[in-house]
Amino acid sequence: MNNQPTNFVVAINRECGTGGHTIAKLIGKKLGVNVYDRAMLDSLTEKYGLTKEKIEQIKSKRTHWWTDFQLFYRQFDTMGQAVSDAKPRVTSLQLYYAETQILRDLASKESCVVVGRSSFSVFKDHPCVTRIFITASDEYRIARMMRKRSITDKEAKRIMDDFDESRENYTRTFAKTSRYDARNYDIVFNVSDYTEEEAAQFLTDLIVYRNKKKGL
Repeated sequence: MNNQPTNFVVAINRECGTGGHTIAKLIGKKLGVNVYDRAMLDSLTEKYGLTKEKIEQIKSKRTHWWTDFQLFYRQFDTMGQAVSDAKPRVTSLQLYYAETQILRDLASKESCVVVGRSSFSVFKDHPCVTRIFITASDEYRIARMMRKRSITDKEAKRIMDDFDESRENYTRTFAKTSRYDARNYDIVFNVSDYTEEEAAQFLTDLIVYRNKKKGL
């Protein structure tokens, strides 16, 4: 009996301004699988009745577990019953668990590429995962953002720093590690000297090779 899993996962994390999202979409196209990123938040929006912006705002804050505990139990009265006229308070911990469950459900049904969402940690025990971190020089990232968004170098640097800081805080809070720790990945790829197509092809070839070694 063959107990080898039939689905594989590509977990991609990236620094802001590297083109990592575009590269991920190209990889998904080359592999013929779906790419999941912020679209996943649609499910959370429906479940909790929140806007995507509010969800991202909650997630970017580095909260203490006791704060999450208090926020959750304020929804109930002294008898343990839900307060009917109180709008549920969604904590960052609840959101993390919800996203984790959604991701794992997706991966159990199909092979896929997952962008961000601490996927390197969510799938660390998956038998057929390739975990990738995409990085680049500050000069490359700033120039790319200036070109793509028609903004100044100062604006690009501010956006980069805000994005990377919020994602690092989120990762340290829930994954209990740094997203910059190379040990969390199968490959850390600096794309500064490559086009997005070249980077996607290189990584696709690597993923196919790894999957073949696993019998997929």
